[in-house]
Amino acid sequence: MFFVDTLEFDGLGNRSYLAGGPHAAVVIDPPRDIDQVIAAATRRGVRIAFVAETHLHNDYVSGGLELARVTGAHYLLPAGAHVSFAGTPVADGDTVAVDEGLALRAMATPGHTPHHTSYALTEDGHGVAAFTGGSLLIGTVGRPDLVEPRLTEQLARAQHASVHRLADELDDEVPVLPTHGFGSFCSSAPAESDATTIGEERRTNDALTMDVDTFVTRMLAGLDDVPAYYAHMGPANAAGPAPVDLTPPGHADAEEIASRLAAGEWVVDLRSRVAFAEGHVAGSFNFEGTGKLATYLAWLIPWGKPVTLLANTAEQITDAQRELTRVGIDRPAAAATGDPAGWVRAGERLATLHRARFADLADVVKRGDDVVVLDVRRDSERAGGRIDGSVHIPVHELRGRIGEVPDGVVWVHCAGGMRAAIAASLLDAAGRDVVAVDDGFDAAIPAGLTLTRPDGTD
Repeated sequence: MFFVDTLEFDGLGNRSYLAGGPHAAVVIDPPRDIDQVIAAATRRGVRIAFVAETHLHNDYVSGGLELARVTGAHYLLPAGAHVSFAGTPVADGDTVAVDEGLALRAMATPGHTPHHTSYALTEDGHGVAAFTGGSLLIGTVGRPDLVEPRLTEQLARAQHASVHRLADELDDEVPVLPTHGFGSFCSSAPAESDATTIGEERRTNDALTMDVDTFVTRMLAGLDDVPAYYAHMGPANAAGPAPVDLTPPGHADAEEIASRLAAGEWVVDLRSRVAFAEGHVAGSFNFEGTGKLATYLAWLIPWGKPVTLLANTAEQITDAQRELTRVGIDRPAAAATGDPAGWVRAGERLATLHRARFADLADVVKRGDDVVVLDVRRDSERAGGRIDGSVHIPVHELRGRIGEVPDGVVWVHCAGGMRAAIAASLLDAAGRDVVAVDDGFDAAIPAGLTLTRPDGTD
């Protein structure tokens, strides 16, 4: 009897898998913090015999090399992946025995990367699961533009062929278990549900219902921005990531926090945007620990810049530190917890930030107040409708473009409030008078604001 356990990483929108039988198991696309994978195997009472990568990941640092070293497992890598360390290369059709009657078969599925490999888990020769990495996802496919721009169309066509191969060779009832697609920017579109099968994808996935030319044209037209930190993930995985150090960072008192800010380092407040607005260290940035912390902090921070973390509790620091290691931000320079009043020096006050709703913005617009409406959503979101007269700078570009924000009180919004809070903290640290719109964008029209549609109509 086989099992498949799913390990979810909501912050990055990815999944890893532990699959096996009564005695041994394989881990597919492990996270960098391998302790939770080992704990999952311990709960199952199985030995990790194999660690398998579907591809060299562009969106996170893999724990595969370290997991294989610690457990003594064979480290399976696509034969076409160029790495600087020893592993077991697997080519199309190669099969390894995981446990009695249970095997893993490699299937070359280029597209997300040129060397991408999916794995079919078979029990007594029958397919029981498909680990599809960044190839066939739930309702979509992995994006083909993360390797080399000149290869994008070629890889998109390969992705179409690879998905058809999976559908042709696997039975309809086989579960599709991708690594990406749950919020990851490695996906070419959001996942449409939480689980799927080959048969379901055959009926609904554009890659399986459209001809190749139509599919490629539509997919390439819909590709979104690529997080800047992706440029560092592939090289880190090819070089062989170092083990993580999750020991707590040193405590920073008010003097150290002030000196780090003065040195140009980043001080990141992990508290909720509501708490940050009520009182924060002037110059600090607000990245909520419960949001997509790793994605947005790694996207915006100058690579290698020291970061100090502020939070309510030590547990929040621990959780953030773990998540950040997954994208190569290994060691916070320092941390502080507790009452924010203790984060500023004697005689200094915490800064505050204004929050509002779209109804409040509509009121000031009707009064004719001199305000700047700043939209920090991505291009693809703004294409669906925008507030008339608003300025557009995506949040991931704002740090380098603050000088382009017109003079006046800046009312900054996104689609739900989290990114607006990040942007507001950046503007606040730059000395701008800012109001963070903490509201869903679907409230803009009921509030009385005029939206311009994609066709130019109101």
